[in-house]
Amino acid sequence: MLENIAAPSMRLGWIICLILLTGCGEDDFSDLNRYIAEVKARPKGPIEQLPEVKVVEPFIFKPEGLRDPFQPVMQPEEEEVEVSKSNGIKPDTTRRKEELEAFPLDGLKMVGTVVKNSNLWGLVKASDNTIHRVQVGNYLGKNYGKIIRIVTDKIEVMEIVSDKPGTWREQQASLALAE
Repeated sequence: MLENIAAPSMRLGWIICLILLTGCGEDDFSDLNRYIAEVKARPKGPIEQLPEVKVVEPFIFKPEGLRDPFQPVMQPEEEEVEVSKSNGIKPDTTRRKEELEAFPLDGLKMVGTVVKNSNLWGLVKASDNTIHRVQVGNYLGKNYGKIIRIVTDKIEVMEIVSDKPGTWREQQASLALAE
């Protein structure tokens, strides 16, 4: 009895499958063939050259003589400057360093002057692009340079330079107004 009920429903399932499969049996590929013909009809352009391969030189790391990056950086202690007893010229190592003494003299440029309270001040531009106002008596440069005179077109400096260990001499230098 079960076979009699299942047989008509099985036949109906087969009939539905056949109807659905006949819809997929069309051989109309005209739109695909048209697209292929269109792509083939396009003009052929030149093939781009491959980019040139750059040869990278290998870097061989040799850590001998370098500090360990995992150890704290030790700051060198300031050296005590030996003082000459022969000619009396010596830098004052006990005074507090001024800001412009961190820059070498050739890294400083005079950019102008300002008159304030009847005093002529010089404007000096450091290599870090900051402008500092200076007056006679200020220090600048790495060689204990002291400003001795400011005029509108230059700043005159007296430096104390080492001739040899323990002996010092004075040397005049100037910063000319930058154009």
